[in-house]
Amino acid sequence: MPLVTTKQLLLDAQAGGYAVGAFNVENMEMVQAVVAAAEELKSPVIMQTTPSTVKYAGLEYFYANVKAAAEKASVPVVMHLDHGSSFELAMQALRAGYTSIMIDGSHGTFEENVAVSRAVAQACHPSNVPVEAELGKVGGKEDDLDGGDGNPYTDPEQAKLFVEETGVDSLAVAIGTAHGVYKGTPKLDVERLSEIRKVVSIPLVLHGTSGVPDDAVRECIRRGICKVNYATDLRIAFSKGVKGFLGENPEAFDPKKYNGRGREEVKQYVMDKIRVCGSQGRA
Repeated sequence: MPLVTTKQLLLDAQAGGYAVGAFNVENMEMVQAVVAAAEELKSPVIMQTTPSTVKYAGLEYFYANVKAAAEKASVPVVMHLDHGSSFELAMQALRAGYTSIMIDGSHGTFEENVAVSRAVAQACHPSNVPVEAELGKVGGKEDDLDGGDGNPYTDPEQAKLFVEETGVDSLAVAIGTAHGVYKGTPKLDVERLSEIRKVVSIPLVLHGTSGVPDDAVRECIRRGICKVNYATDLRIAFSKGVKGFLGENPEAFDPKKYNGRGREEVKQYVMDKIRVCGSQGRA
C-alpha cells in the first residue's frame, strides 16, 4: 500500500493503549527486515532516518527504499525524519516525500524551540504531513546527536504551553532515556510521564529506547507513550549477523550472503519490539 502518515496511526495507538514501533534504517536490508517483521505480525510500522544517515546517502535514496517496500506491503508503513536538525532539512524531507517530520529544536532555548517547531508545523500541515517535536533533552550520544550533561527532563506545564503554541502533532519527552549504548540501566521518571499525559493530549513519543528493559517500555506505554523509537540496537543486530556469517565463512565475498544474515537478525529484533509495543494484529 502507499506510504501513510503517523497522524491516524498514533491516534489509534493512543486510543488503543499500545504503541507503534519506529525503527531507524541504514540500508536496504534493514528496510526489508522491518517490513517483513511488520507483515508477519500484522503491525503498522514507522521507518525513520536521522540527519547523519541522510548525510550518508541522501533523502531520496532512503525514501525510495522505503517507498518500494511499502508499496508491496499489506501493512501501513510511515517514512519519518528523525531528529530533523533544521527547518531547511525538514522542508527537504517534506519535498522528498517523507510522510512524517520531526523537528528537534530542543538544543535551543524554549522560545527558539517553539519558533522552529511552529514554523515546521505550519509548513507541513497544508500537505497533511504531521510533525513531531521534542521538549527537554534525551541524553547520551548517537551519530551527530549529543544530549550533553545534566540535561533537564521535560516539565509538564512547559510541555502544555509548548504544544499549545506550536500546534505540533506529537511530542517526544525526556524522562531519563538516552541515545546510544547504555552504561548501566536507565532510571526512568515514569511519574513525570504521567503528569505530562494529564496536561498534554497529543500522542507522546519515547526516544533513546534501545537498551531500556522491555518492562520499563511497557510501563511507559501504559502511562501514555504511543510511539517508541529504536535505533542503536538495530545496528547492533545487523552487525551481529554480518560478523557471525563472516566468522563462519571467512572466504565469503558475496554481500548478499552476509547482508542476508544481518537482515534476519534485524527482523527478529524488530518482531520482538513490536510485541513489546503491543501493536501486533493492529494493522
